[in-house]
Amino acid sequence: MEFLIVLAVLAVLVGVLLASSVKIIPQARTANVERLGKYQRTAGAGLTLIIPFIDRMLPMVDMREQVVSFPPQPVITEDNLVVSIDTVVYFQVTDAKAATYEIANYIHAVEQLTTTTLRNVVGGMNLEEALTSRDAINSQLRGVLDDATSRWGLRVSRVELKAIDPPMSIQDSMEKQMRAERDRRAAILTAEGTKQAAILTAEGERQSAILSAEGEAQARVLRANAEAEAIEVVFDAIHSGGADSEVLAYQYLQSLPKIAEGTSNTMFVVPAELTRALQGLGEAFSPGSPSAAGTGSSDTSHDAAPAAGRAATGPGGRRRGRASEGARPTTAEELRSSGLLDAMTAGALTADRMPQTSLDEALQTPPEAEPAPVRREPGMP
Repeated sequence: MEFLIVLAVLAVLVGVLLASSVKIIPQARTANVERLGKYQRTAGAGLTLIIPFIDRMLPMVDMREQVVSFPPQPVITEDNLVVSIDTVVYFQVTDAKAATYEIANYIHAVEQLTTTTLRNVVGGMNLEEALTSRDAINSQLRGVLDDATSRWGLRVSRVELKAIDPPMSIQDSMEKQMRAERDRRAAILTAEGTKQAAILTAEGERQSAILSAEGEAQARVLRANAEAEAIEVVFDAIHSGGADSEVLAYQYLQSLPKIAEGTSNTMFVVPAELTRALQGLGEAFSPGSPSAAGTGSSDTSHDAAPAAGRAATGPGGRRRGRASEGARPTTAEELRSSGLLDAMTAGALTADRMPQTSLDEALQTPPEAEPAPVRREPGMP
């Protein structure tokens, strides 16, 4: 009975020893094995056997890439502004032995090294450079951290700045500046649109005025030509009919009522020819005159031919009529074919020929005008 108890105790001890000597390491993990307190080897993933009470396995080390986010750190820039910077570091353990024996806590060491390096890099920049040079800051931080942590068995792959928060007063000033810049661009765009609209409106009004003027000019030309034709027809008809002074006096008498029309006419100008015409008309109708007796028919017929000849020819033998001066345009089609409208509208400036101003040219600051040279007169100081 006692022998069976001893065998059972021995079996339990053997099982405990075997269980303590067999270790299983997961994937992407490593463990350092010490024998009698001295580093013996680094065991990888899988089944590992150790000697009980002689070998000791240290805590496993994660070989995967790790992401550590550090709390925001206050950093003073070159222009003496305190900004809060939040960083994220991506690193990986490449040597479990160095990460265990070269540094006590590599995560805390990476945090402190990141803070000091960040202050050195950002401290040499002003606020504007720090806000616009994140890639340069990330590259400098990664290079310094990778060189410093390589002896600890670490490899820093990336360093990212999550946020750069300037003071609230600076944020308010930046927002006002951005708002003013947007207002400036909006005002420039509005002014440019108003300018283009005004140009198009002015061009439309100009074209309308030109067309109205062309129509008025065409109407006046046609009206003047028609009146000229009518005057020539009346003139030829009067002279071909052998009009004498009595007929002209009668026409003068018919024109007097038209001259007297209107309430503002208080004075009439009577030409001397009218007086002589009236005197001749009175003599013609007076008793005993040849015209009243009907004996002047031969003289009238005798003078008709010379009058007709005078109607056909003017002073100096120049013949009157449209044949000597050429046909005048009396219709819109004849006026267009004469080329007068093309000459009136030649060289007109249209909207598509006007220079257009782009937004980039409008946003450019105009160069400062140079002062005009002062002309000194003789004798001036």
